[in-house]
Parts: sequence; structure tokens; C-alpha cells
Amino acid sequence: MLFTSKLGFLGSLLLFLPTAFAGFSSSSTTNLAVYWGQNSYGQGTGSLAQQRLSYYCANTQFNIIPLAFLITLGNPSLNFANAGDNCTAISGSNLFYCAQLEADIGTCQTTYGKTILLSVGGATYTEGGFSTSAAAISAATNIWKIFGPLIDTTVPRPFGNAVVDGFDFDFEATVSNMAPFANQLRNLMTTSTATTGKEYLLTAAPQCPYPDAADDQMLAGAVPFDAIWVQFYNNYCGLQSFTVGSSTQNNFNFATWDNWAKTVSLNPNVKVFLGIPGNTGAGAGYQSGSTLASIISYSKGFSSFGGVMIWDMSQVYANSGFLSSVVSDLGQPATTTISATLTTSTLSSTTILSSSTVTPTTLQTVTTTTTSAGSTPTTPLVNQWNQCAGEGWTGGTVCAPPYVCTYLSVWYSQCE
Repeated sequence: MLFTSKLGFLGSLLLFLPTAFAGFSSSSTTNLAVYWGQNSYGQGTGSLAQQRLSYYCANTQFNIIPLAFLITLGNPSLNFANAGDNCTAISGSNLFYCAQLEADIGTCQTTYGKTILLSVGGATYTEGGFSTSAAAISAATNIWKIFGPLIDTTVPRPFGNAVVDGFDFDFEATVSNMAPFANQLRNLMTTSTATTGKEYLLTAAPQCPYPDAADDQMLAGAVPFDAIWVQFYNNYCGLQSFTVGSSTQNNFNFATWDNWAKTVSLNPNVKVFLGIPGNTGAGAGYQSGSTLASIISYSKGFSSFGGVMIWDMSQVYANSGFLSSVVSDLGQPATTTISATLTTSTLSSTTILSSSTVTPTTLQTVTTTTTSAGSTPTTPLVNQWNQCAGEGWTGGTVCAPPYVCTYLSVWYSQCE
């Protein structure tokens, strides 16, 4: 069933069009984004099962909610886990209409001041992008008609008259011609802003290894993103690689992404978010307490820092006290000066040690060690929950008994 026969209206084009970003602030370092839609904690019923969107929007602790996910683009389709049970199929398409989401998006924006994004991709996205740039541009135009302002009554409208505040890209595998798709969305949003005054966001969620394999084409100066939330989990460069109290960070690479923001990004004012798992089961490398506080404080020392992203809503609501701790950590002062130490052992075993103090916007020196001639390097066994394999990994690969190196992604395996 098409949108017109399902909803039966034409005249309320601007019903859910706030005049600016609902919650995101490009000048803030305390933005907090939490994904909703996948019910990844896995409860089918009860208080810890994924609730309707407006339930979470009433929480004042976060201001950005990406809806996960729009899982196909050629013939668009959505997956919101158990929230999809409240929707009805739209005849002639792979989409469904969600009266509850139509109401909740408007409520979240106008009543609770949230930025609501539609996230594209997810782990189940398999289209691989587009065969040509023309196909990408055409698909973006169609997505805009479906989820942007009401401009075409012949297309299905899953959210009815509600209009999202922008789009997020979360690709877990390489995609083709996605830059033309993203730029077409950006052009359409810019044109709409000139007419209605409503502004839109364009964001991405790359993995922390740089450059990101999936999003590299878009991130390499091709698309003007407003923000990126880097996934510092399920990867060797994740939170678990952060060394508390150390002036030099080796694998944890927020500094690399800050450098990207300043020297590569098409938008020099792009904000970089620290992406973290919201619970022990939400992603490998989960950290909390004083360790996470130290990581947030360190990351806030970089001028591109814009806040924290958490995966995902169901996980963080099942993790009592975690969300409040993150909010508290975001409110603490940043690490304003970072000391970098370079240690090198030469072949003659002469040790050279130099120390310097650098600003957070400077890429930190990586500690390197070369063993003396004739010596045999020793690699200690890897303890439980630490990394043991993954693309680019140069550390230990043998787990301490009884743990086994368990594959989690191409970038990250850990001892479990």
C-alpha cells in the first residue's frame, strides 16, 4: 500500500520540521549519541527488552539517537528488531509503516530536543554499495523522498510525516560508489535547508583502524561529514589498548583520527566521537569506571573531540549506572597536555631516551623497541579479554591457559 492511501494526507509538510539541529551541538564536547533499534541485549519481554523510541527520548542524559538500521538501499528495507512488530507492511515495497515511530520521532525532536538520525548499513548490509555513481545518486534521491520532507506522495513513507534529522553510515565491509550517494544526500539536505530552515547532519561510524576499510572512500576528503563516531571496540586499537597514566598511547589511536579531522576531512570542523560499547556483551574491549574516565579525559584533550557514542540502547539500559558515569566523565576536565616518550634500543644495546611535551593536536610518538643483536625476543602469553590476533596486530598471539584466541572480526580476536 502506498503512503497516500495508508496515511491519507498532503497538507502537513512541515509538521515535524524543527528549525535547527534538535540536539547535536558542533561546539560541544559533551554530545552523547546512543544507537536504538537492534535490541542487542536480546531480551524479548520485560523491562530490559527494547522499548519504544519515545521511552528513551525522555532521558535527558543523551541528545543524539541514530535509528539502526536501513539495511538495503537499492530496494529499501528496515530492521528495527522487536520494534518492527508494531509496524505494518507497505504493499508494493520491502518497507513497513510505523505509526508509533511517526509519533515518537516528532515527540523526540520537538518535546525532548533529540537529534534523530537514520543509520544506513549495519552488520547485515550485503549490497556492497552501487555499480555506478549514477545508480548511487538515484538511490540517494529515492531515500530522500522516503525519509526526508514530504515531496512525493507516490513513494512509501515508513515514518509517515516525520522527518529525520539526517543520516548515519555504519558499514562493516567495503562498499563502492558510496561517496556519490552520501554527497547526493548532502546536496538534497542543503537545498531543503535553504527552503525550510531545518538543518541536517551527516555522520559515519568507522572502525578505529586507520584508514577504515569500509568508509575510506568517503573519509578520504570526498564527503563533508559533520561528525564521525569511531568504533573503539572489536579492534586492536580499541579501549582495551589504552594505557592509563601513560604519556604515550601506541595502539589506541584517537590522535590519528584527530589528525584526520585536521588534515584530511573535507569538513575541517568535523567532530570526532569516542565510540564505546555500553555493556560487556556489546563489544570486545568494554571498559568502565576509572579506566573509561581516563580514556574520555584523554580524548577530550583533542580539539576535534565532540563527545561519546554508545552501542546500544538496550545494552546500556541493562548496565545499571553506566550511562550516568559516562555523562559524569564527559563533564570532567580534559587532559590538556600529553607527554610523548620515544625509547629505542640500538643494536649495540645503547639506550637513547628523549622526552618532550606535545599538544593534544599533535600525533604522538609511537614507542618502538629494537632488540640487541643476537638476543631472542620473548612474547608473553596474552591474558583473558586481551587481544591475540587481527589485521595489523603485532602483539602476542598465544593465550594464557585455559583461554583460547577467539575471532570477533577481521581486526580483532581476543582471549576468552
